Amino acid sequence: MNFFRWVLLLCLAFVFFSCSTTRSVEKKQSKEVYENLGLNKSRKDNFKLYKEAASWLHVPHVDGGSSRNGTDCSFFVYNLYKNVYNKTVERNSADILNKNCKRISRSRLKEGDLVFFNTNEKSKSKVNHVGVYLKENKFIHSSTSKGVIVSDLDENYYRKFWVCGGRVK
Repeated sequence: MNFFRWVLLLCLAFVFFSCSTTRSVEKKQSKEVYENLGLNKSRKDNFKLYKEAASWLHVPHVDGGSSRNGTDCSFFVYNLYKNVYNKTVERNSADILNKNCKRISRSRLKEGDLVFFNTNEKSKSKVNHVGVYLKENKFIHSSTSKGVIVSDLDENYYRKFWVCGGRVK
């Protein structure tokens, strides 16, 4: 009888300590994700979004790129939405806005909404860049010069070229 008690006690100890180790590792990973994105952690956050977004940081920009070896802004958004929300959006920033989104103002942005820009000074009528809004005025996108980065909507560049926000239907 004593033998079974010891086995049971050892099993319980193993389960208890392995769970606390797992929680410790998850907590460390969570902290790293938020540090890498330059954001503060909140219990309301969709951690899956932040984890997936952070895993793309510094992937280089490639026009038409569709992998972690190089991505453009629309594939980055396409892939994020597929992996985080299990939704398929178009593969072009203008089409994403026109076919997949309801336009919203900047003041109504929520985590996971899309942000659209027109960086072409010659033609102001069409969007040509898209990113994903995170929180705290920050969004993640594939910059042509720096690859996948987190930027602030209040940066002069993004204020100048802002078109609208979009909430995926």
